[in-house]
Amino acid sequence: MSGFFFAFLAALLASLGARDQLLVAQMTLRQGARPGLLAAALVSTALTCAAAAWLASTLTTQVPGTGAKSIFAGIALVLAGGEAVLLGAKRPPEEPTRSLFAALVVIAAQQVTDAVRFMVLALALLTAAPVTAALGAFAAGAASLTAAWTAPDVVTHPAMPTLRKIAGAFLLLAGLVLIWRGLP
Repeated sequence: MSGFFFAFLAALLASLGARDQLLVAQMTLRQGARPGLLAAALVSTALTCAAAAWLASTLTTQVPGTGAKSIFAGIALVLAGGEAVLLGAKRPPEEPTRSLFAALVVIAAQQVTDAVRFMVLALALLTAAPVTAALGAFAAGAASLTAAWTAPDVVTHPAMPTLRKIAGAFLLLAGLVLIWRGLP
């Protein structure tokens, strides 16, 4: 159970000001708090967390030794940190569609390469517990997206990009440490 809470806290940190969270907040500000939008975002989060856990379980069986797993997990965290630091907030969509399927596709496309999914991959590789990592990340993603849906003004606050970059710097540092520890 502690793996779940660790994954939850790490994913909550990684989701601060994330692109998917910001998109849900921007769409909520523009269209109102539609329950279908939140449902689409939560379905997308469940699917992408499950995909990251599946990839991690596949890699766990294919990567021999703890040093190699540490290096792969470190690379995943470096990618997560790089995403958080380099890919900042986007402008609100000019004319966002009201289609929930389109919202699901756009949110999923952003989540496939976001910091949280890379972090799920890293945690699942390190702990050999992909289901626990995915469940913790899903719970954090659900909390993050629900916050964006219920309080979009907080998520779109000008200080969020700075918090995102700080979280990204921590992920980069953790990834570099893991890579260093995994080297022979």
